[in-house]
Amino acid sequence: MQASASLDNAITSKVLVLDRDADCYDTIKSFCERHNLVGLKAHEEHVMAVLRSNVDLGGIMLSESLAGLGEGGPGLARRIREVRPELPIFLRRRREAADAELSGRDSELFSAVYRIEEIDALAPAVASSIFSQQYPNALVRGIAEISRMVLESQFPDMQVEIEQPYLVRDRIIFGEVFTLIPLESSWCRGYMMLQAEQKTLQALAPEESGDFRHLNNALGELTNLIWGWFKNRFINQAQPIHQLSQVPIIINHQHRYISFGSEDAQLCFKYLLRRDGGAPLVLLQRFIFNLSWSPEDFTENQTSVEELFESGELELF
Repeated sequence: MQASASLDNAITSKVLVLDRDADCYDTIKSFCERHNLVGLKAHEEHVMAVLRSNVDLGGIMLSESLAGLGEGGPGLARRIREVRPELPIFLRRRREAADAELSGRDSELFSAVYRIEEIDALAPAVASSIFSQQYPNALVRGIAEISRMVLESQFPDMQVEIEQPYLVRDRIIFGEVFTLIPLESSWCRGYMMLQAEQKTLQALAPEESGDFRHLNNALGELTNLIWGWFKNRFINQAQPIHQLSQVPIIINHQHRYISFGSEDAQLCFKYLLRRDGGAPLVLLQRFIFNLSWSPEDFTENQTSVEELFESGELELF
């Protein structure tokens, strides 16, 4: 069994780049690389289909020439806002529109406006709207280690790879089956979500594929195992939890949409499981700390020798 190489500590986010000016591509690409953004392109006729798909996005970089501002009907910028209101849109102004201000109705569509020769001025808006939450390196690394260990133990004949952790602001549900389990500690409160397509679960657990309830249970078992290791490693049971507020979780099945009542970006991991070099089976994992988030209080549990003796895990020879 093989595992992918260790991850670096950088968390990325995908942005959809909608721009027909090829002269700007290198500048935009360089900006994305410097700010941990992964740029994706889509043809104009495919934009709405992409936005309705399972692409995990953190934001959209849109050129004014494609935005359709001031037109009689709803332009592209407004249609994007209607379909994916949670995604920040960064508008690149035309060079010839150097001093022209946007109308109030148009300006409210965008999180930030920039010019290509001043693209670095966009960095604070990217940081505040996409990378609004900071995640301790030890937490990111630990989640990947825990999840890989569980997947390798449950599927010993499969190769487990982990893509670079990333942030998303979208609320699109991936696949037909997902689980939610609460995470409660003194430094965080929220949920872990594990998502999969049913065909993936059927391939992972073929002996259970005759009954979808058994497939549900298989994903539930994975979730419970990861949650248990997360709790043991990151949650200090001795520290009381004082905040008990809750917010409704809203699910719209028609639009494959789920909202946890928070605008913050979510921490995501993508796991690829392969058997004998075959096509990868995908599991998506999200962490949503929508109820409480205090990374400055984060600590890993350090098990002392005395505790190991008391629990019986360690004995004198």
